Amino acid sequence: MKIRIATIIPILVMTVVPVLWCQDQGGGGGAKERVAQLKQSLAANRQALTKYEWTQTTQVNLKGQTTKDDTYTCRYGPDGQVQKTLLGPSPIQQKQIPTSGIKGKIAQKKVAEMQDYTSRLKSLISHYAPPNPEMIQNAVRAGNVSVNPQGGVVSLIFTNFYKSGDKVTFGFNPAAKKLVSYDVNTWLDDPQNDIVTMTNQFASLPNGVTYLNTTVLNAQAKQIQVTTTNDNYTLISQ
Repeated sequence: MKIRIATIIPILVMTVVPVLWCQDQGGGGGAKERVAQLKQSLAANRQALTKYEWTQTTQVNLKGQTTKDDTYTCRYGPDGQVQKTLLGPSPIQQKQIPTSGIKGKIAQKKVAEMQDYTSRLKSLISHYAPPNPEMIQNAVRAGNVSVNPQGGVVSLIFTNFYKSGDKVTFGFNPAAKKLVSYDVNTWLDDPQNDIVTMTNQFASLPNGVTYLNTTVLNAQAKQIQVTTTNDNYTLISQ
């Protein structure tokens, strides 16, 4: 059966952001009627998740060594933002950095360079997570989207989504009208030697509410990997 982009895109626009990063405030205007539909769907999904408390773990791996491994309890606060409570100190012992002499200067320079890189990496990822519905529509209008149905999942592949040569792929289950995966392949400073990838997998609660289960971010040039997992969703006592 032929899959029509025009049929899938409106569903995608209505469901991508609500399913992805439900913590997002839902800002960003200019997508006209699609945005109105998007906000309604976002509000419904976020409202459902405000009734839950869950556990989030974040593990940072630098050059093969785990430098951070934190676990948080998360829930929505009265202001609609996710509140995180750190569950004890990180079990990872931080490596002591020299502060004096030539070694100290070299170490401090490396730390500053890494902080600059991670800051720019965070800025880059903000253009993809959560995906902007207006950017999705722009990609469709530019003809930068293709559809690859395989089994029960339809892959919608966007090229030149934010940067020249990047690729964004949504794995969508049209029967269930649910997003099952969201992958990004982009670059920071160099399209050949500074590749950045992000994979996201989704899961559903027994009542059908969908949430972001696992995110893995890789910055190959600096050998940085960040893995975030959300699980153990439990209803908050009313």
